[in-house]
Amino acid sequence: MSNLYDIITIPDAVLKETATAVNRVDEAIQKQMDKMLATMYDAPGIGLAANQVNLLNRVIVMDLSKRDEKTKEEASPICMANPSIIWESEEMSVMEEGCLSIPRQYADVERPALVRVKYLDYDGKEAELEASGLLSHCVQHEIDHLNGVLFIDYLSSLKRNMIVRKIEKAKKQQVL
Repeated sequence: MSNLYDIITIPDAVLKETATAVNRVDEAIQKQMDKMLATMYDAPGIGLAANQVNLLNRVIVMDLSKRDEKTKEEASPICMANPSIIWESEEMSVMEEGCLSIPRQYADVERPALVRVKYLDYDGKEAELEASGLLSHCVQHEIDHLNGVLFIDYLSSLKRNMIVRKIEKAKKQQVL
């Protein structure tokens, strides 16, 4: 068995499904979190939701540290089970987003600038995280995945359809 998951890409239907809550963080969920992190680092990406690896439970992983040879910054993974946004600012923020399930496609997305998220951590303990900047966008993006929402769903239908067509064409040409 590989220590990496396959990342699902659009238009796979699993990406539009709503994930179900986990009862508790046990050894199986921790193994899933570890494997999701390994998959995300390998891709490479900064966030990954269970839907993206064909699992429909409410688990996301993120790591915004710059993991490259030059900086040697330590990994600082964030693992969340059952994440939910319990507060968001009225102030909005626009950032360019991409997605491992929509390879090599990017677009500006507007989201609340600050959010507070409640979740179960890697050890199954209740935790809260207040996020701003890139972390705020990332956690909202990953929670969206658990609800069957993709970043392209925030775009005009014209832009969204162009991206979907690019991905479908790349798949036909087996570039992805």
